[in-house]
Amino acid sequence: MTSRAIRDAISRTLTPEEVREALEEPISDAERTEVESLIRWFTTRYPSAEERLAYVRQAYARWRSDVDRTGLR
Repeated sequence: MTSRAIRDAISRTLTPEEVREALEEPISDAERTEVESLIRWFTTRYPSAEERLAYVRQAYARWRSDVDRTGLR
């Protein structure tokens, strides 16, 4: 898949039916377990609100830099 095809795939507008279908799909036990595991890891790695906010600010700046560099939006 080319970068153009990837950009088109992630930038396309979903139809109302696609959104409805995705929202109505139940969360599997495996997905729930994975999300809970990630939350446990994150809150252990960044135990205070201040540390979590600092991480989010840093991640956003990194993402913003990548967007500006690649032109993906």
